[in-house]
Amino acid sequence: MEPNWALSRKREKLARRARIVQTIRAFFIDHDFLEVETPHLVPANAPEACIDAVPAGEGYLHTSPELCMKRLLAAGYPRLFQLCRCWRQGERGSRHLPEYTMLEWYQADTDYHALMTDCENLLHSLLPEETLTWQGSRVDLSLPWERLTVRQAFERYASISLEDALAEDRFDEVIALEIEPRLGAGKPTFITEYPVEAAALARKKPGDPSVAERFELYILGMELANAFSELTDPAEQRSRFEGTCHHARCRGHRPWRRPPRHAADRLENDRRGRGLYAGRPLTYPTNTILPIQDPPVGRFETFLTQDQNPHNRQFTD
Repeated sequence: MEPNWALSRKREKLARRARIVQTIRAFFIDHDFLEVETPHLVPANAPEACIDAVPAGEGYLHTSPELCMKRLLAAGYPRLFQLCRCWRQGERGSRHLPEYTMLEWYQADTDYHALMTDCENLLHSLLPEETLTWQGSRVDLSLPWERLTVRQAFERYASISLEDALAEDRFDEVIALEIEPRLGAGKPTFITEYPVEAAALARKKPGDPSVAERFELYILGMELANAFSELTDPAEQRSRFEGTCHHARCRGHRPWRRPPRHAADRLENDRRGRGLYAGRPLTYPTNTILPIQDPPVGRFETFLTQDQNPHNRQFTD
């Protein structure tokens, strides 16, 4: 038997993945975004309580291109995007891989509502027929899409209140097990206005400092994008970094190396409005874009490379 038969039979899927990536790249170029490529080996990543970086030499492999792209944003590049490989330690399962492809983009002089529009337009460019079918479930992509605040999602789907989930350190657990599986059925769903405690890099919402200008996009229970209006107060950012590091240490995570000073200080020089971040909208399985019958493997990148790793059969997160 041909030793590479398992790879050979994936030719059609790889061709479809290539077309998806080409469509995404064309979408952002057509909308006047500059494509960039930033270092994968970095001195430190932005602290996030549930993400462990992979050590490499004297630094780390990046968990996202976020910090490097923010430096470019602050230096005067108003519209940026990047498709790149990223690494996160201990993430292997039916929806996660330790190595994956991330799409990340930024805009200046706007707010997170504009990024919701970007998400809508991007998916429409990938699926102009405005219909998505996956594992027998059909999703209508025509506008408008559903929008729920985190509080509304807790009131509708969770077994405990938002306040109790935060107080008992169960917010992520309730989101993952009780709320996420019920989002994006029939129509895509934006979940907005996350508690500040769950939005370390996002700006507080004017008029309600208890929540941040952050949203996530879901289709059929799968997170497709995570986005927010950028926090531009360096003192508050340092304080949040310290709080996140303390919270992670309490959970038994290894201490992070402090991000370079410019990771917070560069915010003092950013006077051009709100930077926007969106990660992983590449993270949906190929058969959410095209009618492939195999089960999905991993997230966005793995949405595209679906089922290429035979070890990704057990969800271990």
